[in-house]
Amino acid sequence: MRMRRWMGLPVAAVMLTACVTINVYFPAAEAREAAQEFVEKVIGDDAAVPADEAGEGTSPGASLQPGNAASALALASRIDWWALAGVGSAHAQGQPDITIKTPAIQAIQSRMASRFESQLRAGFDAGALGFAADGMIVVRDAGKLPLKDRVAINQAVADDNRDRKAVYREVAVANGHPEWESQIRDVFARQWIASARKGWWYQSGGSWKQK
Repeated sequence: MRMRRWMGLPVAAVMLTACVTINVYFPAAEAREAAQEFVEKVIGDDAAVPADEAGEGTSPGASLQPGNAASALALASRIDWWALAGVGSAHAQGQPDITIKTPAIQAIQSRMASRFESQLRAGFDAGALGFAADGMIVVRDAGKLPLKDRVAINQAVADDNRDRKAVYREVAVANGHPEWESQIRDVFARQWIASARKGWWYQSGGSWKQK
């Protein structure tokens, strides 16, 4: 009987470990922040950051005022209470910040920013290009492009979409979770649309809409 109890300990240890490590999850909030930083640097910095995200121009006690209750609740929801209590260190390790500061990611970002400013912005301003729901760029109305520019713009779109696929993959790999690629893509896809400037087109629910 005593031998059976000892034999059961390794099994119990494995089950306990599984209970701890199963809490590793995709850090959606951190991914959104990283995507916003990346996208705004590609598109440009003329868009206003929402006040509840900027955190500027408020007094030290502002977050405790009744009008900021929603912000306080949002902040509380992002605190790892389990980690503060010292429970499940593996769970805490499963909540990484999403880094976009690797040389590979920044090289892609630099190319995309240069391409956007020199070629793609004019296409968005004219209504010829749009942000697709899958995180890519689409030529939605080639008729709005000057005939002489169409070949170059089509090539720029193809190059940019290649870089987009590469950056979604690179962000997932750089953060140690290649399996997050599709989720990274989804977060970025929503951010491209959220950062679209007034008058630009984007895909939503299978149809095109204008900001």
